[in-house]
Amino acid sequence: MKPRGPLMIEHRLIERMLEIVRREISSMKDTGDADPVFIDTVVDFVRTYADRTHHGKEEDILFKQLEHKEMSASDHALMEELVEEHKFGRKTVKALVDAKNEYAAGNRGAVSTIIEHLGTLVKFYPEHIRKEDKVFFPSTEMLFSQEEQDAMLEAFWEFDRKMIHEKYVTVVEQLTE
Repeated sequence: MKPRGPLMIEHRLIERMLEIVRREISSMKDTGDADPVFIDTVVDFVRTYADRTHHGKEEDILFKQLEHKEMSASDHALMEELVEEHKFGRKTVKALVDAKNEYAAGNRGAVSTIIEHLGTLVKFYPEHIRKEDKVFFPSTEMLFSQEEQDAMLEAFWEFDRKMIHEKYVTVVEQLTE
């Protein structure tokens, strides 16, 4: 398997979550209500899986190794764009959490803001994923030898092995504060 394989598999799960979010947005528009538990689940998924786990492998492993390669100007610009898009996703999730908290505090008008932020994520991620799957990954993987690709794949697996422990150490630390 090439290093882009696990990243693309993760993309498919993110796309599945986006479909669920689309359905929930429709329900929220129909009822005018939001489900704070659902929103917390989406936030946890995006923060832990899409951002920390998936984007973490991209930023902490793939992009860092690409810094030592002679990339084309277009690949370098696209990498910078992808990093900015990761930041945009984080900012959108934070705004979603803020809106959910307003809703939970009794501001029913926050439903429209929740819908807006969920809609932003649903629109944002498919194009972001397309850029990575169809353009960036195929173009940049040829910069790595087979040995470098194998080492990167192993680094991805190691990164994943550590994630579950990192997540739940953080959970316990937050509960003890």
